[in-house]
Amino acid sequence: MHESARRVLTGVVFFLLTVLMAILGYVWFGWTPLEAIYMVVITIFGVGYGEVKPLDTPFQKIFTILVIIAGTTSAVYSVGGFVQMVTEGEINRAFSNQRKQLTISNLQGHVIICGFDRMGQVLSGQLNEAGQAFVVVENSPERIEVADACGYLYYQGDATHEITLKEVGIHRAKALVAVLPDDKTNVFITLTARDLSPKIKILARGELPPTERKLRLAGADHIVLPDTISAIQISNLIVRPTGMDLLNNTYERSYLNEFLANVEVQMEELQIKSTSPFVGKTLMELQVRGKGAFMVLALRRFNDRLIFRPSATQLLNVDDSLIILGHQDKLPQFAEHYHLKRYHFDHQGFSAA
Repeated sequence: MHESARRVLTGVVFFLLTVLMAILGYVWFGWTPLEAIYMVVITIFGVGYGEVKPLDTPFQKIFTILVIIAGTTSAVYSVGGFVQMVTEGEINRAFSNQRKQLTISNLQGHVIICGFDRMGQVLSGQLNEAGQAFVVVENSPERIEVADACGYLYYQGDATHEITLKEVGIHRAKALVAVLPDDKTNVFITLTARDLSPKIKILARGELPPTERKLRLAGADHIVLPDTISAIQISNLIVRPTGMDLLNNTYERSYLNEFLANVEVQMEELQIKSTSPFVGKTLMELQVRGKGAFMVLALRRFNDRLIFRPSATQLLNVDDSLIILGHQDKLPQFAEHYHLKRYHFDHQGFSAA
């Protein structure tokens, strides 16, 4: 146990023993338990009220003096230990923050990770395993706590501000990665970083395909579109000779589920119901209505014939199903609005949502 905590515990125990012995003493003098408790309280805490009963004998007066000394001493001792414990914690945190800031100031050739949601956490873990120095920039106190618990260097602040990027050594860094889930914020971070450091390598995350061009114009060297990368990888697994193992092999599905979760997307099957406005429409019309919320990997006809990478001009019929990859938070609303039946892709394959 820490010294300050031990001090608090010792003081509290001694204080309680003092109170108990004092109460028993006054009861022994012939007072009622309530009178004894009242006398102990006004004596130890120095309220200043008169005695419940006169202290006639010298022994009673000496006993009361000892109660005052023991009670006050134990109370002060406990409070002092508590103050010490709080002060030490604050001082340790201050020293810890100072050490981290000093470490950040001495970094050279490091990576700045802007954003510490799921993708930022996975990226940090990979860089940590590779021994690459990096610092996390995050504005959320909850995510800062996660980074601190992982032992990562971090800076709490807004990555769109110049002063924040300067504090984490953007002029000494070799790369900056903007992986926030908001495209506008990533574009602004890219603009700010490129203005501060024309030579730094910038990698940025984009949720929607149109964002890629904006990030390029802002100065990003590489743009990562999680949906596109995931779709290409899954599509390659499907269309290769062993691709059907993806839908039949439990191990492959588990790996895929973990991969998708890391990039905040999910694989689903959307079935065209008779009430859907897409009956008789082309696949392109459905994708336009989706506004970039998903990508179509395959089309399963009502007769179970599977078409990989279907053409945008494919007409959709009742009971046709689309195997898609999209955002976890956007698919449910889209399916409900356009009367599409959803099937989740889980460890058992596709199951009804």
